Amino acid sequence: MLGTFPPSEKRWSVRFYYPNFINDMWRIVGLLFFHDKDYFVDAARKRFRLDLLIPFLREQGIALFDTATRIRRTTGTASDKDLEIVEQTDLYQILRRLPLCESIVTAGQLATEIACSQFGVLPPKVGESVPFVFEGRQLRLYRMPSSSRAYPMKLEQKAAYYQKVLLP
Repeated sequence: MLGTFPPSEKRWSVRFYYPNFINDMWRIVGLLFFHDKDYFVDAARKRFRLDLLIPFLREQGIALFDTATRIRRTTGTASDKDLEIVEQTDLYQILRRLPLCESIVTAGQLATEIACSQFGVLPPKVGESVPFVFEGRQLRLYRMPSSSRAYPMKLEQKAAYYQKVLLP
């Protein structure tokens, strides 16, 4: 699963992917797998339960990374529209290290654009996928909606899109 880049550290609730407490990613995953959007949420401390989340992701075979390794924020926001990509992540290098990977999931428009440019495919519509071949392996690139609360879609609707790829 590929996003763009984390927000500035002042917005982090944990030192992990999707660290902003108001981001919906871990609520989406909790809703899909445990029928509880707060499964990975420690509401009292306003953070996510990494003690549950990391082992769960390992068990499910879900790997996470960013499509950018160096960025510049043009304003103080966490929005991708205010993000200048200085250096893209070499996604081919990552795929070489994950020989069992069958699908790439991008969370949001910018992550999708970066992945598609590297894999030489046209961006699919939200909730859809495109096939591509990498070093003889047949893979699929799925485009999911952004998990940001700024993305104008209810949590349950976002989860329905992610369900298509996480719980086929």
